[in-house]
Amino acid sequence: MNFSIQSLYNWYRNLLRNPTYRWWVILGTLVYIVSPIDIIPDVFPIVGQIDDVVIFSLLVSELSGLAIASLKARKSSPDVSTETVDVDAVSMK
Repeated sequence: MNFSIQSLYNWYRNLLRNPTYRWWVILGTLVYIVSPIDIIPDVFPIVGQIDDVVIFSLLVSELSGLAIASLKARKSSPDVSTETVDVDAVSMK
């Protein structure tokens, strides 16, 4: 089995793009950042925070990309119909 940082990144990114798992991945990432159990423990002054910063920046960049794509999609397809409807009005007395 080939393990690489790129394959791990692609797996994480695809999970974030899946609406079924998105909130679970966000919650899991935030728990990982707050948790004292890390790949590199936070006991070590600077090196311990590097993995937290990298994962948090990855989460923020992917979520901002999803938000921008969502806004662009919403802006390109308006919900309001622009067609004009011609109606014959009848006076009722």
